[in-house]
Amino acid sequence: MLEEAAGPVLVEAALTAAAHAHAPYSRFAVGAALLLADGTVVTGTNLENASYGLSLCAEAAALAAANGLGRLADVVAVGVVGGAQASSGLKGEDAVYPCGRCRQMLNEAADLGGRDLLVFCASADGRVLRRHRLSELLPHAFGPGDVLP
Repeated sequence: MLEEAAGPVLVEAALTAAAHAHAPYSRFAVGAALLLADGTVVTGTNLENASYGLSLCAEAAALAAANGLGRLADVVAVGVVGGAQASSGLKGEDAVYPCGRCRQMLNEAADLGGRDLLVFCASADGRVLRRHRLSELLPHAFGPGDVLP
């Protein structure tokens, strides 16, 4: 699958993942889907905790899953979708973007793979799909080259 054309596929996978979100406190479910270099898609969803600081974002969960497969350097694109939880699914008209922490974590994968990831940000209702390069969302990023000799 070409990364440029991956947006709708990644958003659909992220939406499916978001259905499994554990978000009892915010009631805001997020799903993320990573496209790996060989076309594999790895997903994650947000996992909230009563101790809020221990919560995981969907992007972090997906990156951890890719890393567990030994594939962190193979990430080429990510799709993110989220919205308010409702009995009929997710509700939301605005595109959801990775938070700053997740942008930094995505940058680590991008740096390892030597690429500028495509980031597809979508609304829960599917009407909005924005395409960015990670470097646009995290200019002047801090990466491994800043700490490794």
